[in-house]
Amino acid sequence: MSAQLPIEPLDGLGQHRSGRRGWPAWLREPLLHFALLGGLLFGVDHVLLGRADDPNTIVMGTDVDREARQTFKATRGRDPNAEELAALRQIWLDNEVLYRQGLALQVDKGDTAIRERVIFKALSVVDSNVRRPPIEEPVLRAWFEKNRVRYDEPMRYDFQEAVLAGESDENAVRAFVAALNTGTPGDAKAGLRAFKGRPHGNLVQSYGEEFAKGLEGATPGEWRALSTREGWRAMRLDAVIAARPASFEALRSVVLQDWTDAVMAEQRTAAVRALAGKYRIRPGAAS
Repeated sequence: MSAQLPIEPLDGLGQHRSGRRGWPAWLREPLLHFALLGGLLFGVDHVLLGRADDPNTIVMGTDVDREARQTFKATRGRDPNAEELAALRQIWLDNEVLYRQGLALQVDKGDTAIRERVIFKALSVVDSNVRRPPIEEPVLRAWFEKNRVRYDEPMRYDFQEAVLAGESDENAVRAFVAALNTGTPGDAKAGLRAFKGRPHGNLVQSYGEEFAKGLEGATPGEWRALSTREGWRAMRLDAVIAARPASFEALRSVVLQDWTDAVMAEQRTAAVRALAGKYRIRPGAAS
């Protein structure tokens, strides 16, 4: 039977309610936040890898790493680094512990051979013992300051791209940019695209770090030839919208919910990791 991880992670913070949080923020989250990335749900044969002759032993075979690498590369376009691979191992181990706990509690009754439901039921049992601590205003404010990057409005950039028809190598783009900056109309040779309010993270995600640095250092109104992941582009920075710090008072209700989610997730993860102490974890050969 092929096993899958549940959609929700055991820890990690959800996306900010205002939607302002950029995609790269997942890199700063607790490791199990990787499970939110949709495509990172990898299957490993539970019978071959999860069990040993001793029911208190969990075997993490090399198949776990192999399937984690394959699925990560298929969804992210690259191999996972050491930290990411360790996070995926931990996701697998946490869910294996929950599965074992579910079987021990006999919550699999009526759900035979459905691993995900057994894990979900076992996690529900864990959740029933999780309690939010009392709300203390200094603690809430301190948590807000520590996680301010989630709430502050980042610096944003308005810019345009002149998409050159035909050749788009560095020399052709630089010549085109020079013509645009001398006032030569470019609309006969290119299509124009406008972008509004893009933060740094979006620039990096769409075009690459080198492009982001180049655009952010550009003079507004001046066309520049910038290197991107997909080749050279003619770009013009139009405006820079200054960053704005968030107000705790204005966002208190949102911060309270985020803090609650974070605290409950930490307790849930701690409970699952405590359950893992019942088992011996050892590596195993590939099946």
